[in-house]
Amino acid sequence: MKKHGEAFEFAAIGHVRTPFKDKFGVPRQPGLAAEAKGVIKLLPDPDLKTALKSLEEFSHLWIVFVFHEHGGKNWKPSIRPPRLGGNRKVGVLASRSPHRPNPIGLSAVSIEKIDLDAEGGPEIYVGSVDLIDGTPVLDIKPYIPYADSIPDANAGWASEPIPRFEVRFTPEAEADIQKQDPVGEKNLRSLIISILELDPRPAFQKRQHPVSEKETWGRRYGFDVLEHDVKYEIQEGLFVVYALE
Repeated sequence: MKKHGEAFEFAAIGHVRTPFKDKFGVPRQPGLAAEAKGVIKLLPDPDLKTALKSLEEFSHLWIVFVFHEHGGKNWKPSIRPPRLGGNRKVGVLASRSPHRPNPIGLSAVSIEKIDLDAEGGPEIYVGSVDLIDGTPVLDIKPYIPYADSIPDANAGWASEPIPRFEVRFTPEAEADIQKQDPVGEKNLRSLIISILELDPRPAFQKRQHPVSEKETWGRRYGFDVLEHDVKYEIQEGLFVVYALE
């Protein structure tokens, strides 16, 4: 479908560094994986450094970004949200799908630290990110609770509680984690749990092979995080990590 209306051109002011090298394993919303840390790396522009003045007074911020690797060139008016298991279609503008008329996203993240004098440009350390590594940033804005939070808002078709699954590790996987993150500096184990308990598989895999069905048990999958290939399988309604490569 062709786009209509005025055309605008924007330049990224930086990018986000995150543990996620590809879309598999990325949390589907900000805040779902507290252990997912990232860094907003801004361009080495003195004006951008000045523009960050007083941001440290806020606890959270909005990231306005580009879905630069969503994998599709044309958007469709209806999509099947993974949250609904791919069983129901909704309008794309009634969803947060990256396949949009304009592939622009919005995420609220926590501010952990700001380094204005970092080599190569200012850095903003953030928590609970849901972005793939290298995501271009168009803008950032402070999160203001009285304006941005609506406690009695209706979440529509996304109002059902998000299911979470138990995650276990084989002795071999525990040994791999101890070898790769001996002092827990990366929070590697906690990060893997926060990703896997939400079932990071694509919607079609969830639909074809539900975690609860015995026919699914024994199936093996993987995802990349912090430059590790996490290997896991489904067993008796839960996820079992058996190796890190």
